Amino acid sequence: MPSLDPAVAEVRRAVRSVIGPLGASRIVVALSGGADSLALTAAAVFEAGKSGSNVLAAIVDHGLQPESDAVAQRAADQARALGAEATVLRVDVDSRHPDGPEAGARDARYAALRRCAADEAVAAVLLGHTLDDQAETVLLGLARGSGAASLQGMAPVRQDGDGVRWLRPLLGVRRATTRAFCAASGLEAWDDPHNTDPRYARVRARERVLPVLEEELGPGIAEALARTAEQLREDAEAFDDMIHETIEDIVEHAEAGISVSAAALAANPAALRNRIIRLVVDSEFGVGLTRTQTLEVARLATEWSGQGPTDLPGCSAQRRGGRIVFTAR
Repeated sequence: MPSLDPAVAEVRRAVRSVIGPLGASRIVVALSGGADSLALTAAAVFEAGKSGSNVLAAIVDHGLQPESDAVAQRAADQARALGAEATVLRVDVDSRHPDGPEAGARDARYAALRRCAADEAVAAVLLGHTLDDQAETVLLGLARGSGAASLQGMAPVRQDGDGVRWLRPLLGVRRATTRAFCAASGLEAWDDPHNTDPRYARVRARERVLPVLEEELGPGIAEALARTAEQLREDAEAFDDMIHETIEDIVEHAEAGISVSAAALAANPAALRNRIIRLVVDSEFGVGLTRTQTLEVARLATEWSGQGPTDLPGCSAQRRGGRIVFTAR
């Protein structure tokens, strides 16, 4: 028997590690037709067949490019040829999304996949993000200065409140490997023109910044960035456990809002104090705070000198006696 191509073996092994624990079930794979998701779909079909599972390839047509419907149909045909079922999900992208068209497309895509998962009652949705995608995400988070939460990158496993599980089996696999998988398997991948459009920050990070870092600092930059994300996720999980234990003791519900003990906040290390403030505001009012806003709230505990309320997105924070009270605006 001919030996298995190393790229095929690596991708299958990565997919096996997440499909195996699911047992016999139905799985959705997000398929764009690109090399990453096409390799993921092919490997998922192969591995799912061993456990009696079946795969549904969900192709999201954003309608943002000429003949996008033909691209989506081609991906669906490829999925069926591999042995998967396939469905095309057409979405409307919010062109006025506050974070730009790329974010609007992402939100529309995930909403469609979430609906598909609910309709199909599947165990999980598999996404084709690779180690290179992870490195780009961490690099962009670093450039924004948006803190450890952003530098954690994409989680390999995430479960939403509605029970949908998002799995990224290929976060340890290089993009070159998925391309080699497709070549070895006789699969012709579609190249999204958006992936080479320098108007997008992610494309500039991929095409310009990472190659320079590799050239100037040596090989292995992408792997190092991915390791950084993994280490920060481990730290964040430990912090989250500490935060939830602390919050039970220092947080109380207040009229039209929530309050936190100022003395308890001041007694905690800054990293824990700031995380508590962000978590309380996000949980109660569904908004995220910038670092500047977080530090202004923290000053109500650590540098109290009678200052007035601090205005925040959707709420305000005010010192009342020994507590900091957050109320809706």
